[in-house]
Amino acid sequence: MPLKVYLVGAGPGDPDLITVKGRRILQQADTVLYDHLANVALLSLAPPHAERLYVGKKKSSHQFSQDEISALLIERARRGLTVVRLKGGDPFIFGRGGEEAEALADAGIPFEIVPGVTTPLGIAAYTGVPLTHREHTSAVTFVTGHAVQAIDWAKVGHAETLVIFMGLTTFPDIARQLMAHGRSPDTPAMAVRWATRPDQQTIVGTLAGLPAMLAGMKPPATIIVGEVVRLRAKLDWFERLPLFGKRIVVTRAPEQAGALASRLGALGAGVVELPTIEIRPPADCAPLDRAIAQLDTYDWLIFTSANGVRFFLDRLDAGEHDLRKLRAKVCAIGPATRAAVEALHVKCDLMGREYVAEGLLEAFAAHDLAGKRVLLPRAAVARDLVPAELARRGARVDVVEAYRTVAPEHLAEQAREVLARRPDCLTFTSSSTVRNLVASAGADALRGIPVASIGPITTQTARQLGVEVATQAKVFTVEGLVAAVLGLYTEMTPPSE
Repeated sequence: MPLKVYLVGAGPGDPDLITVKGRRILQQADTVLYDHLANVALLSLAPPHAERLYVGKKKSSHQFSQDEISALLIERARRGLTVVRLKGGDPFIFGRGGEEAEALADAGIPFEIVPGVTTPLGIAAYTGVPLTHREHTSAVTFVTGHAVQAIDWAKVGHAETLVIFMGLTTFPDIARQLMAHGRSPDTPAMAVRWATRPDQQTIVGTLAGLPAMLAGMKPPATIIVGEVVRLRAKLDWFERLPLFGKRIVVTRAPEQAGALASRLGALGAGVVELPTIEIRPPADCAPLDRAIAQLDTYDWLIFTSANGVRFFLDRLDAGEHDLRKLRAKVCAIGPATRAAVEALHVKCDLMGREYVAEGLLEAFAAHDLAGKRVLLPRAAVARDLVPAELARRGARVDVVEAYRTVAPEHLAEQAREVLARRPDCLTFTSSSTVRNLVASAGADALRGIPVASIGPITTQTARQLGVEVATQAKVFTVEGLVAAVLGLYTEMTPPSE
């Protein structure tokens, strides 16, 4: 018995613009058939077991014919699978969704249409060109540019706002037709490629002049003709973002990259995630388990990373003890670690003013540590400054491995691919992110790419490995790193949160 086929609009390009319903259905898919115009980042929403099948289409290269695509939808549905047909923009706006829905209906396959933000609406929002405006236009016409001779340009050519899909290569003929039927050569016109994405490209001209300006532009692109194009100079916001068009690499582990990636993306950057570390449980959990069993004997519990908090809690939950056994005061190295502690409804008693080991030690200056028992759950490889100095001050310090970082399996291959495209900036948030990338790609591969470091220890590691650091965060946090990156390209700094 077949389940259902969902024809889902992926939106105009920015993966965040998919609808909530579209996102939810992708998360339930057994198979996803996706187009060239659907952002491949959306495929990560599908379950790991889901089949992901590219079915085209580019203008001159169709992976499958339309009949073959419809047959694939029917065949997989009859196998009892939940099938998602992921289409750029909206399925029913020049997306052949109507043809696919007809084929499913004829085959007796249940289906559902999930609309998406169609490309012209994305263009309007991300170029500052409203398709309607009381002072300029009250009508919009959508037309395909594939078959110029099939369109009655005398009828549609005078539309106040004319949106031309798939008309990049035929626009010289279209422009001639429009002017031949009375449209002024001075009518504002623009073409937009990859709308709503960080690599959005916009070319603005007039009906007469735009065809010659499009010689270097490649599909996919959409063209808008009409007086509303004049508003772009006033209303454009996206391409004015301070990091617009900059490709910035985030090297954090996938589960931690989101905060940095989202902040850079909000400033217009095209974020490339290249995880150079993978965070795993300790090779041997026994030392941490023994420390947890004695939790009520410690006077201080020190966390030097949010990962330390997470993996400590995982082992705590896995055993017979819980936080009620904790009588120690808690110290966190910085605000992100403090937030992880406080998320457990545990008070953080101490934090340094500078979010490095030296700052943590300075925070302990006013505390008598003689004879005090200290538990420090941390990464397998870390600086020994904190335990050594606390021991010198009289503390009995137990350092236990809470987690370890390793290089991802395919890092060398992924690094070559990312670095070959010469990004605008590399960001490093720890010494291990630098070490692993240099070990996989070599310092020479990073030469000439501006590097932003989260703090002095990461900077020191980079320079020891032959990597020049262009900028270092003044405050050793994700927000500080974003401000440092921003400083490479502008005098602006991001607003505080």
